[in-house]
Amino acid sequence: MRYLMLINIHTARWAELSSAERNQIHADCGVWNEELVRAGKSVDGVALQPPSTATTLREENGKVTITDGPFAETKEVLGGFAVLECVDLDEVLAIAKRFPGLRVGTALELRPFMTGPCVD
Repeated sequence: MRYLMLINIHTARWAELSSAERNQIHADCGVWNEELVRAGKSVDGVALQPPSTATTLREENGKVTITDGPFAETKEVLGGFAVLECVDLDEVLAIAKRFPGLRVGTALELRPFMTGPCVD
């Protein structure tokens, strides 16, 4: 089963880290990901540019609006994602618990992929 692991960074805690600490977390995440790739558990994953580079689209009353940046003020921002191939929730939880970013306030959201049609 495939799971999407959304990586939400706590912006205030991240900003408090020194460059060396941030670089170490990035390096540790790289090692973590390489181990998953070798084990056949990581299907894909990317880090995202900061929220200031985002463009948000919304439709209201038939009109699409486009704004720069994220829409809502929040303590956490989506920093990236990983697609993991796991047997079940227990396996993906075991993998996610080892994610190095957890040490600095990162929150992970795990969601299984839909396997059938998108219907209610």
